[in-house]
Amino acid sequence: MALPVDHKANIIDGKLIAQTIRSEIAAEVSVLVEKYGKAPGLAVVIVGHRKDSQSYVNMKRKACAELGIRSIDIDLPEQVSEAELIAKVHELNEDPNVHGILVQLPLPKHINEEKVLTEISLEKDVDGFHPLNIGKLAMKGRDPLFLPCTPKGCIELLKRSGVTIKGKRAVVVGRSNIVGLPVSLLLLKEDATVTVVHSRTPDPQSIICEADIVIAAAGQAMMIKGSWIKPGAAVIDVGTNAVDDASRKSGYRLVGDVDFHEACKVAGWITPVPGGVGPMTVTMLLKNTLDGAKRVIGQ
Repeated sequence: MALPVDHKANIIDGKLIAQTIRSEIAAEVSVLVEKYGKAPGLAVVIVGHRKDSQSYVNMKRKACAELGIRSIDIDLPEQVSEAELIAKVHELNEDPNVHGILVQLPLPKHINEEKVLTEISLEKDVDGFHPLNIGKLAMKGRDPLFLPCTPKGCIELLKRSGVTIKGKRAVVVGRSNIVGLPVSLLLLKEDATVTVVHSRTPDPQSIICEADIVIAAAGQAMMIKGSWIKPGAAVIDVGTNAVDDASRKSGYRLVGDVDFHEACKVAGWITPVPGGVGPMTVTMLLKNTLDGAKRVIGQ
């Protein structure tokens, strides 16, 4: 199908959609507080002082405050032992005022990430990364207690933008445990026909150009060209890559995995970077915390 020369994709405004969802969450939180005198509680455990982790955690804390969710902050030193970290997780598992536990990744090298994450109570796994939650996500007819935040945000962006998923061809670019794999499982649950393209896929362009829905999560700056996009397709760009830009004060700018400027001329819908998927990730974490609280408060 030929598109008009001046075609411009619908820009999916992640900030706006996230704000709408946050208003919905805030309303539900205030009902819980009025009815039961209890607010949802989110514990954020951060080990060491990575700048990117710190800024992400600060964003979460600010968002909690805005919505009336209690934020319990656990800052541990870089050299904390694995046993001490696990003991802290167990303590939070037992705390009735904590409805969600988030251990900020990556952890220092001397700590086994998988071991720590498996210790988080299934009922409080708001990141959705517990092997049992991912296992249920992979199985037909089973529902995990929590869905991973970024994949859940991607699906929410499509649905709230009026994009049909059922029966469509979806291509996920990237197979990470955090985005690629779980988002492909979620798309399957939504009845899409799913293909996963990854670093060992020969000729990814030939597969991507047939997709009605593209979820780009490869971590490669502007890897997906406008010419790879099927006219009218929905493109969700999860990539956040810093590229040098002398004209910026910081010396760099953020770009996605998709060539946004070119893709806009072809796609039906597209998310910008920044301002697309990013705001949704934290919002879905807050939604998961609310859901965890609702299962417990008032029972």
